[in-house]
Amino acid sequence: MTRRIVVAGRTRTVEVRREGGSYVAIVDGRRHPVDVSQAGGSWSLLLGTRSHDVRFAEESAGALVAVVDGRRIGVAVESPRRSTSGGRGAAAGGTSAGPHTVVAPMPGKIVKVLVRPGDAVQARQGLVVVEAMKMENELRSQRAGTVSEVRVTEGAPVETGTILVIVE
Repeated sequence: MTRRIVVAGRTRTVEVRREGGSYVAIVDGRRHPVDVSQAGGSWSLLLGTRSHDVRFAEESAGALVAVVDGRRIGVAVESPRRSTSGGRGAAAGGTSAGPHTVVAPMPGKIVKVLVRPGDAVQARQGLVVVEAMKMENELRSQRAGTVSEVRVTEGAPVETGTILVIVE
């Protein structure tokens, strides 16, 4: 699935694909082989022969900031939203009416499912843990609500954009 990401005020079209045993990031139509490893609270991102230290932080009002090699950069991810009109949802962290659909941000494997249908959840509560690119990522609810569906099981492989959990 392709995502539109706003980085430092510039909108980029990004897709991450698994090809063989590695990953490729396609940014604005240009292919970039990617290797990622996690160390503590940061990621080491290898693009070609250049290595970058990447960390993410949430600032006031839910704004996301990436810290790349010590430089702070504002980031917003436009996420798809289930809609009969095919429209796009609000930027990540925003609120909207209707169900909140949590999708796999990239191909990976479900490591742990943290909720069941009927569970009440709070904003920012962990819902599912996905292993992708050798890292475990806890996906969280963007708002308080009740889990209406859990569409995955532990150990299941998932592709980018696979619906994992729906919170009403």
